Amino acid sequence: MSDTPARPVLLTGAAGNLGRALTRALGAQGWVLRLTDIAPFPDQLPPGAVFTRADLNDGVTMVRLAEGCGAILHFGGISTEKPFEEVLGPNIRGLFHIYEAARRERARVVFASSNHAIGFHERTETIDADTNLLPDTYYGLSKAYGELMGRLYWYKHGVESVSIRIGSSFPEPTNARMLATWLSYGDLARLVARCVLAEKVGCRVIWGTSKNARMTWWRNDAREAVGWSPQDSADPFAGQLAGKVSGDPIEERYMGGGYCSFDYSRDAPVPRER
Repeated sequence: MSDTPARPVLLTGAAGNLGRALTRALGAQGWVLRLTDIAPFPDQLPPGAVFTRADLNDGVTMVRLAEGCGAILHFGGISTEKPFEEVLGPNIRGLFHIYEAARRERARVVFASSNHAIGFHERTETIDADTNLLPDTYYGLSKAYGELMGRLYWYKHGVESVSIRIGSSFPEPTNARMLATWLSYGDLARLVARCVLAEKVGCRVIWGTSKNARMTWWRNDAREAVGWSPQDSADPFAGQLAGKVSGDPIEERYMGGGYCSFDYSRDAPVPRER
């Protein structure tokens, strides 16, 4: 099986940290990449890659950029918690433009979802990929919406998609929570490659974490369907990070961590259903 797609691949959010990491990794494998972001691309382009500065709110441009592409890696949009009006344009309307482009081109979508789509599940739980969506912020809500958009376009239009619920993807884990949720850049790139290269994916969800011994919260996803298993691990960082916690009872109770504490105004947490 070839390790390069037959058609070009569009990557949104290319100027962000994850977009840049994917550009380096996939470009080094010879992928033909079309890169776009609202911000300038700060690195040297790999051979065969082109960059177009564009806004996800511009549906006409998104459709044009996707012409002839076999897959869209959708990593663009607001990537942290912001007021709803700031999230609305790129993360809701922009996502619609991506799926419309995918429908027109019969392209597969790989969507950068997030653990914040299920952030209000408690850390004492173990949940499957088909669990209830419990977003913890407007950002997390936009990711839950994105997963539902993928379902709509699969059942109504046959557009294939994989939603990767990214835990915490950074060069290294930085606190105790990330000993469970960390996803290395290498594992992310290998996962994205498999999501594109797998023969058929339908509409799937995969937990985006590396091979971390402390990850006991998330199980039963579609990784086998795309042929991916993580190779890296946060475990070597356990000695220096195991005690690095926030002291915030809301942050430490829920899977979404500090995002659950943003604007939190309940008198007491919701009792866990049993």
